[in-house]
Amino acid sequence: MEFANKIRRVVETVLVCLMGAMVALTFTDVIGRRVFGHPVFGAHDLTEHLMALLVFTGLPLLTLAAMHLKVDLFDKILLQPRFAWWLKLTIVLTAMVFALMAWTLLGKAIDAAAYSEVSQGLNIHRAPLYGWMAACAALTALAALYTVFAAPISIAHDQEELL
Repeated sequence: MEFANKIRRVVETVLVCLMGAMVALTFTDVIGRRVFGHPVFGAHDLTEHLMALLVFTGLPLLTLAAMHLKVDLFDKILLQPRFAWWLKLTIVLTAMVFALMAWTLLGKAIDAAAYSEVSQGLNIHRAPLYGWMAACAALTALAALYTVFAAPISIAHDQEELL
């Protein structure tokens, strides 16, 4: 479990760096546009790529901790022990959706590599980004399946470190 915590902390650090880069880029772009009349060239491309990296890199961790957005309209009924099968079924369906997403993104990555798809402003090759998104979606599917058989990974102990 210690190894898993180290990996989680590395991924969390990467996520913080990605978010920090997005904030710095957006701030610089807005100041450049409003104050100096010159926005950051390629800011849209960079923001687009950073957002994809941020979202897909965080998905496996979010899934392992069962921290997805949930609607609790029927929790009083569906969280009763007799409906445990329903929770497991929805998690398996979630895993299937992420597996389908991974397969689709892998096809997109292969296609993008075949015809050298690049972003409009900075000509950043998109195949590696799509490949990373596919890998993260596949890891998310595996993480969802893991939570069918084991309790979600708790991140509560990290809260003590912050105090």
